Amino acid sequence: MSSQKRDGFTSKFGVIAAAAGSAVGLGNIWRFPYITGENGGGAFLLMYIFFVVLIGIPVMMSEFVIGRRSGSNAIGAFRKLAPGTSWWLVGLMGIIAAFVILAFYGTVAGWTLEYIVQAFQNSFSGKSQTELGDSFNNFTASTFRPVLWQMVVMVLTGAIILRGVSKGIEKVTKILMPLLVVLIIAVCIRSVTLPGSAKGLEFLFKPDFSKITFKAVLMALGQAAFSLSVGMGALITYGSYVKKEIPLLGTCFSIAVTDTIIAILSGIMVFPALFALGGESVGGPGLVFVTLPGVFQSMPGGYVFGIIFFILVFLAALTSTISLLEVVVAYFKEDLKISRLKATLIATVSISVLGVLCTLSFGKLSYIKLFDKTIFGLADYVSANILLTFGALFIVIFTGWYLGKSKFIEEAKLACKVNPVVLNVIAFIIKWIAPIAIGAVAIGTFFIEGLM
Repeated sequence: MSSQKRDGFTSKFGVIAAAAGSAVGLGNIWRFPYITGENGGGAFLLMYIFFVVLIGIPVMMSEFVIGRRSGSNAIGAFRKLAPGTSWWLVGLMGIIAAFVILAFYGTVAGWTLEYIVQAFQNSFSGKSQTELGDSFNNFTASTFRPVLWQMVVMVLTGAIILRGVSKGIEKVTKILMPLLVVLIIAVCIRSVTLPGSAKGLEFLFKPDFSKITFKAVLMALGQAAFSLSVGMGALITYGSYVKKEIPLLGTCFSIAVTDTIIAILSGIMVFPALFALGGESVGGPGLVFVTLPGVFQSMPGGYVFGIIFFILVFLAALTSTISLLEVVVAYFKEDLKISRLKATLIATVSISVLGVLCTLSFGKLSYIKLFDKTIFGLADYVSANILLTFGALFIVIFTGWYLGKSKFIEEAKLACKVNPVVLNVIAFIIKWIAPIAIGAVAIGTFFIEGLM
């Protein structure tokens, strides 16, 4: 397949919308605000931003350079750039990671559709936190509706991917990402105008350096490195669709800024409302599906803002599922030499099979455990703590030590007017600092209890 015939992004904004959409997901809404508040507030936020610039952007640059220079999918990229070597296994890790993540991510994305329906039906009205918790647990433990909603998510994602890069991924994310930002800002405004909301902003932004521990530093580093969708093949795949006249450094910077702003806005959206209305400060699914429905029913205009909130949560999930499926489809299409239609159908169906097992692990299949983890829990742990971590580590090692500084800069400087010193510094970080930093996260993941 020649690069001339290959589909691709048509504009810099399209690249930013798609890649930022991949980075922005459920984790921005339920993980970032919580760990920021619990690990020093403004102090943690400063560390996070520092690591985004120091590590996050260089790692993104590595993936985009690999993708654009090769013009191929995650496995094909390494085969082209390192023929006759085993580096293609790094690409395979990324594809497996995307496959596994989408399987369980589709489960949670499906929950958001259920809660959009419940928000429209005003099902949260009059329920206590205990009743809301029981309702959530009963729903996730059931069979039909969770699986149905997961299938809806996969069909929607597959339909977008089926249309290709420019007419599917780019066109849809150009609409979804601005809409997502508008909806988040709308809920933020409502949240910060509630009486007592200032305490939530203080919780989120007031620096508390006494809470900055070695664990907190590693958490900030890990959040910075992996909230940008590194290590799963998505940015390599998207990078292969980026035209040579689009500057990579500016694009990566814009993606990082967008992702960080949305993460911060998520905190502004959540915590002022929690503190103003007495919600419990928790992270994870409990925050989105139990605590916040209780907060919205206590909030003036909460019916409307509850609907808006769950719509924006679904949009955040959808922009991520699109990128994950494209990683697998691009590989099937290019390496198996089949049409996009067949590749999309095979990928969607096969991922959905594993996804159903993940969904049912909250109910009928909850008795199946490996290493004391359910199917869902094991998929989550393996992908986040092994595949993504070591995928990112091997990517920077490949870029810094195998591809080399000269080839990296040659690709990175195309259409880029930045001072050459900047690219030299980034190349130095990729070769020396990023491997050490990501390695520290990998070690911390295994040896510091509760890191992730």
